[in-house]
This record gives sequence, C-alpha cells and structure tokens, in this order.
Amino acid sequence: MSTPIESHRAQDIAGRGQAWLDALSRRAARSGGYPRSVQVADVELSGRGARLIAVVPDPDNPLPRARNGEVGLLEGWSLARAVHEVVEADRDASIKRSIVAIVDTPSQAYGRREEALGVHQALASAAAAYATARLEGHPVIALLVGKAMSGAFLAHGYQANRILALADPGVQVHAMGKEAAARITLRSVEELEAFAATVPPMAYDIDNYASLGVLWRTIAVENAASPNAGDVEAVMRHLRDALADIDADPQRDLRGRQHGEHRDATRRVRAVLASQWRD
Repeated sequence: MSTPIESHRAQDIAGRGQAWLDALSRRAARSGGYPRSVQVADVELSGRGARLIAVVPDPDNPLPRARNGEVGLLEGWSLARAVHEVVEADRDASIKRSIVAIVDTPSQAYGRREEALGVHQALASAAAAYATARLEGHPVIALLVGKAMSGAFLAHGYQANRILALADPGVQVHAMGKEAAARITLRSVEELEAFAATVPPMAYDIDNYASLGVLWRTIAVENAASPNAGDVEAVMRHLRDALADIDADPQRDLRGRQHGEHRDATRRVRAVLASQWRD
C-alpha cells in the first residue's frame, strides 16, 4: 500500500492539470478526437456551458519532447482547435460559453523536430485562438494549478480575461525553468534564487507574480496536487466570481493587468506612447 507521500508524488507526476480537470468536471466524459496530452471536457458553470481544457503528461506522446506536459506541436494545434470549436459553434448564440484553461505546463517542447515543423506557429495558433474567443465575447479564465512556464503559458492561459492561481508553492510562473535560467545567466540556481528575492519579475513564486498585476485572484487550497471536496468548492466559487466579473466588464482587452504595485513604469510608458501616437 502506498503512503500519503508516495500518493502525493504520484499525483504530481500524473499532472496537476489532470487532477483538477477531473475534479472540476466531476470526471465528465472527454471530447474525442484530441491527442491524449490535450483533454477537453464540456460542463456547466454558473448556469451556462463551459469548456475546460488541460494539457497533461503523456508518456507515449509520439514527440518525446512533449511527454511531461509540455506544449508542443500536437498540443498547440489541438488547443487552437478546442477553442475555435467553441467560437464557431456559438457564433450566433446570445450567451457565449466560457472557456477555462487549466494550466500546469512546465515549458514549450524544445527539439529539432519541433523547430523544423514550426512549433512557434502551433503555439501562436493556440494563443490567437484564445484571444479570438475573448474578443468574440467568450469569458476566458485561466486557472494556474502548477507550473506556467515560458511559451507554454503564452499559448495556454495568458490570453484569458482573468487569471486565477492556487496559493501554493508548486504554482510557479516564469519565462523559463530555474535550471535553464541559471545556465543562461551564468549563475547557479542558488545565486539565481538570491537574485530573484530582490527583483520580483525574476521570482518564481506566485506571491511575487501577483504583485505584477497580472493575476486577478489567488485561491487558498489544502492540497493543490490532489484536491479534496473543499478545494474544489473553493475554486468553483472563485471561477463563478471571475465569470460574473467578466460579464460585468464591457472591455474585452487586458488593460486591467496594468494596475499591479510594480507596474508604475509600465503605466508611464504606455501613457507616453499613447500621447505620442495621438499627436
């Protein structure tokens, strides 16, 4: 019999995205026609339809660089398809379905095949699909339950109207993983962590990321890797709040992200650019 610690580790290996998709959809049937690494479930949220989308590990992925939850060629195009299906189906609907991106993505998939076959286009198609859905009136919510790294997060979640995150040390946001960032900056991981402690944009923890103004809300849970009933109810409550907040906001752009405590320079630069553009 496995111990609680072993079960916890096994769940993390299986993927937090998988765990939260199962929990929030109440293990609803998955939509067919997608690779195993992209799971789609259609449910109800606040009395309207919602599509939940997660990228999950697939040890049998035909592209080895995308076996641990990375967003690669198959994942990028499949995410785009999952979102565009909703946009097309609801084009004439008076109430648009919401789209919830459940995010646990350690990276985009790096590899010679990925570069040769245009991984940048695959990921761009996913980002464009989410942006299109948002501009077409679909409430788009990103729920960060694990790592949200690099181009994978840009493709899956970053275009959301509202971004929520679990308040948990395992939830990390950055342009690249610590080991890669240490190599690029010619620092050790320990030196990088010390540097990040004084420069919020270089930090990985969710509290520092929240200070940049991009997150709409963080959510306290007991077990981020294997959610219990209370955790699920807490997240569902915040998802409903986010949906109501989006519905009450006539703007479909991302200007609300400029209000973080460390975004003063961003706001000044944008104001100057706007004034020069008008002149």
